[in-house]
Amino acid sequence: MTIASMTGFARETGVSGPFRWAWEIRSVNGRGLDIRLKTTPGYEVFGEEARVALSKAVTRGTCHVGLVVSQVDAEPTVRINEVALAAVLAAIGRVDLPDGVRPASLDGLLGLRGIVEASVELDAPEVQEALAADLKAGLARAVAGLSAARTAEGEALAAVLGEQLDRISASSAAAAANPARQPEAIRARLAEQVALLLGASQALDPQRLHQEAALLAAKADIREELDRLVAHVAAARSLLAEGGACGRKLDFLAQEFGREANTLCAKANDVSLTAIGLDLKATIDQFREQSQNVE
Repeated sequence: MTIASMTGFARETGVSGPFRWAWEIRSVNGRGLDIRLKTTPGYEVFGEEARVALSKAVTRGTCHVGLVVSQVDAEPTVRINEVALAAVLAAIGRVDLPDGVRPASLDGLLGLRGIVEASVELDAPEVQEALAADLKAGLARAVAGLSAARTAEGEALAAVLGEQLDRISASSAAAAANPARQPEAIRARLAEQVALLLGASQALDPQRLHQEAALLAAKADIREELDRLVAHVAAARSLLAEGGACGRKLDFLAQEFGREANTLCAKANDVSLTAIGLDLKATIDQFREQSQNVE
């Protein structure tokens, strides 16, 4: 299973009898699932069906759903009003025509208003049933298309996040191997600082200074931070491999990455280690930004 992005787009259109219709679904990032509907008046029930379908297909994101239904030029149904025609013929039969006046012809009678009726049966049950079936089928395709788009972008996101985790691992390894954090380097730096302090003031207690130096050395140790960074990288890789709706967990891990990187920078006792910490923080910021796109 792969991860999915919270952004995607799908559109389905079609013609059903005298109607033209179009479904459009757009989804963007969101803290939870927020479905916003906009339908042609009279078709709100299909909007609610879209809400149900999307609730089953996605778990996070703000989804904008639109349904437009309009009438198209359709071949009308022609019907002769036989009752009205019979009434006209009966009336003509009761009239004594003057000499030279011929009886009305059929084409003339059909030209009378109300005799021939042409209409499009929009409300016919079979028309409405066909439209409902087409709208439901179009909705299913649109939801499937949205899911496919989110999944495709999720695959690209997974690759980017994986590369960023590689960089975080590399920075952590570089910090672990940095000569400045080796015990010998720390002792030499502290010894130099203690000597400077003793040279500046004879009133300072040498033994107390050495105790303080030992405490500072312990505080400067970044082993725990590096161990936690390694553990967080492993957890993030596991989430990406598992797939599914893991965006919230990835965002939490990104925050934990940031805390460890901040502490590492605060404890850094050398410019080179500080530079590694800053690079680490930059990569973590990028990781967090991308993880916030994950469902």
